[in-house]
Amino acid sequence: MGGSPRYPHHLGSGSEERPEPDDLYAGPPPWDIGRPQPAFLALAEAGAIRGRLLDVGCGTGEHVLMCAGLGLDATGVDLASRALRAAEQKAHERGRTARFLHGDALKLADLRETFDTVLDCGLFHIFDGNDRAAYVDSLRAVIRPGGRYFMLCFSDRQAGEWGRVHKLTRAEIEAAFAEGWLIDSIEPSTIDITTDPDGIRAWLVALTRI
Repeated sequence: MGGSPRYPHHLGSGSEERPEPDDLYAGPPPWDIGRPQPAFLALAEAGAIRGRLLDVGCGTGEHVLMCAGLGLDATGVDLASRALRAAEQKAHERGRTARFLHGDALKLADLRETFDTVLDCGLFHIFDGNDRAAYVDSLRAVIRPGGRYFMLCFSDRQAGEWGRVHKLTRAEIEAAFAEGWLIDSIEPSTIDITTDPDGIRAWLVALTRI
């Protein structure tokens, strides 16, 4: 990311300021670390990720494949076709059964499915205003009542400017999920990236759909 660090992510809503999803995977992006994020791996090892699994903004599929390895019915959705092809190749090479779908995070209702657990690493924090509200509504459409949503996002404790990523406060997260959700926890965490051994200061958020 060089001297002007940026942490763009995939799955936007069409704004001209947002890069094309496939362009983000023209080369390995910093969040594509070739393994699950430690925070999500710990959740999996603790048995917190259960039932039908959806990873929104799945990229090249590490969290989907992690869950498939646990025997879960695992699906990933992304707008970046290049990333989805890489995910499918990984699944083939690792002998994992998983599903990868091309789709918009703001229109998850189009899947016409519900899931027990939804994962989100680095997607929620690209949205603000109406898009943030639309994304929360989109999540509500696919998480069954009693289902869980686990999210890693940039924290306001992270220094520097990061392009279109919003460094979120605890209060902003609480406000976004004030209706129809039980906020189980908002804990300091880290997002590992390839360009900084210290990673990104983040929030790990756990919510239950009510």
